[in-house]
Amino acid sequence: MAETLREKLECRRAQMKNERSSFLPHWAEITSFISPRTARYLTTVTSKGAKSYGSIINNTATVSQRTFKSGMMAGASSPARPWFKLSVGEQFMKSAAVKAWLFEVESAMREVFTKSNFYNSLPMVYGALGSYGTGAQLIEEDDEETIRCYPYPVGSYMVALNEKGKVDTWCREFPMTVRNLVRKFGIDNVSTTVKNLYDTNKYEATVEVVHFIEPNADRDVTKLNSKDKKFRSVYYELGSNENNKMLRESGYDEFPLQVPRWDVEAEDVYGYSCGMQALGDVKQLQLEEKRKAELIDKAARPPMLADSTLRTTGTSMVPGGVTYIDNLAAQQHAGFRPAYEVNHGGIQYVGQDIKEIEYRIKRAYYEDLMLMFANSDNPNVTAREVDERHQEKLLILGPFLERMNGELYDPSIDRTYNIMMRMGKIPRPPKELEGQAIKVEYTSIMAQAQKLIGTNSVERVVGFVGNLLSLGFTDAADKLNVDNTIDGYANMHGTPPNMLRSEDEVMGIREAKAAAAQQQKYLEAAPSWNQAATAAKTLSDTPVGETTALARMLGAA
Repeated sequence: MAETLREKLECRRAQMKNERSSFLPHWAEITSFISPRTARYLTTVTSKGAKSYGSIINNTATVSQRTFKSGMMAGASSPARPWFKLSVGEQFMKSAAVKAWLFEVESAMREVFTKSNFYNSLPMVYGALGSYGTGAQLIEEDDEETIRCYPYPVGSYMVALNEKGKVDTWCREFPMTVRNLVRKFGIDNVSTTVKNLYDTNKYEATVEVVHFIEPNADRDVTKLNSKDKKFRSVYYELGSNENNKMLRESGYDEFPLQVPRWDVEAEDVYGYSCGMQALGDVKQLQLEEKRKAELIDKAARPPMLADSTLRTTGTSMVPGGVTYIDNLAAQQHAGFRPAYEVNHGGIQYVGQDIKEIEYRIKRAYYEDLMLMFANSDNPNVTAREVDERHQEKLLILGPFLERMNGELYDPSIDRTYNIMMRMGKIPRPPKELEGQAIKVEYTSIMAQAQKLIGTNSVERVVGFVGNLLSLGFTDAADKLNVDNTIDGYANMHGTPPNMLRSEDEVMGIREAKAAAAQQQKYLEAAPSWNQAATAAKTLSDTPVGETTALARMLGAA
C-alpha cells in the first residue's frame, strides 16, 4: 500500500528530529547561561512567565550577545543607511536608463523593508546566530505591507539540506489555540477533537500543529494552482490522523525561509556560534563569581570562635555592639576571634581572573568590533575609520559575512523582489535588461569596510603614479586607466550611481571639450591669418614691371 503524503511527512519529521537531537543539550546550556527566553524547546505554554535567569550571576556573556546583535544590525543591515544595491552585467551598467531603473527598484525595496516589520525581525535572527549559530525567518506576502516577517526561536523548528548544502526543507511544531486554529483554517478542516472543543467554548485550549515546507517533487508544472508550486506547504494537527486529514495544502514559488548559519563544518545541518565558543568561559565565570562572593562574605563576616561560657551570655556581633564578660581580665581566651583569617589578596586574584575571563568572552563575540558597528549610525564614524581600527578582525569576519550574504541577505532580497514583482510593484525594466539576471551588491558599513581593505592598494598605485609624474616621468600617466580606476574606487565605497556620469555622458563632455579646444585654436590663429591676408593683398597691389610682387613670389611671372 502506497504511503500517503502525511505518512511521508511524519517519517521525515522523525528523521529531522533525530538530526536535531544532538544539538539540544548544547543549546540548553546556552539558553541557561547566556540567553534565557530565546529558545522554545524548554518553555511550555504554562511557564512562559517563570524566572529564567537563575544560572546567570555575571551577565557579561548576555550583554556581549546583545552587543553582537546590535552590531550586526547596524553594521550589515541598518535601516538608517542604504545597505544593498542592485546591478547587472558591466556592459549594461553603461546605460543611464538601466542605472535609473535599478536605483528606482532599490528605493522601492527599501521602502517595503522600512514599512514592514523586516527591521524588527532581523535583530532576533542575529541574536539566534550569536548564541546558537542558526537563525530562521519566514517572509510571507502581505496585502497591506507587501511582506510580513516571522522570526522563529531555536528549538521550535527543524531543517534539512539539499545536495548543494542549502536549506530547502522546513518543519515546525508549534501550539495554536482552538479559536485561532478555526479562524486560520476553517471549522471544516480541523479535526473532530478541535470541533468539539470549539463547540464547548474551550477557545483557549492549545493544539500542537506541524508546518512542513519542502520541494514539491510531485507537482504538475503545467498547472498554476497553489498545490503545484515549486515548494509544498502543508499544515496538519500533530497526533490527529483522521483519514490523513490536512489543515491546509498550498505552496510557494520560491523557498520563503531564510535560515542563516554563523559557521558550519562539512555537511552539518545546524551552525556553530560565538556563544558555543564562549560557553566554557561563561560557566567558569559564574563559578568564580560565586567564589568571589564567598570570599567577600567570609572577609566581612568570618566564621567565629567563642568561649563556651558565652553560650548563655548576651552577645553582639554588630558594629559598635558590646558583649559583657565576667572577670574578663583574668580570662585568657574569653571573647570572640575569627576561626581563620581570610586572605584579602585572594579576592584580588579572583577579581583579576574574572576580568581575564570576561575579556575572552567579549573577544569571542567580537564585542569591540561590534560596538564600533553599533555606533556606526553616528555620521562621525565612517567605514574608513572602522577599517583602520579593526582591519585584522574584519578579515576574520569575512567568511561569516559571506555566509550571511548567501543564506540571509540574498534570499531576503530575492524573496521580497519576487513578491513585489507579482504584486506589480516593480517598474518595467528597460528593453536591454529583459532576460538578464540582476545581482545584489552590499553597501553597508560592514561591507564597505571589507571592501576598503582593497582600496588601500588602489590608493597606493595612484599615489605611486603621481610620484612618478612629479619626478618628470610623464609617460607614467599613459599606463593608468583613470576612468576604470574611478569606477572601481567608487564601487568599493558604495557610491550611488547617480553621483557618477555614465560613459556616454563622459564621452559627450569630452567631445564638447575637444571641439571647444579646436575652436579656441582657430581663434588664436586668426590674427596670424589676417596679417598674412593683408600682406598678400599688399603684394598683389604692388606692381613690379608688367606683373605684381605676389605673382613674382609665386613664380607666376
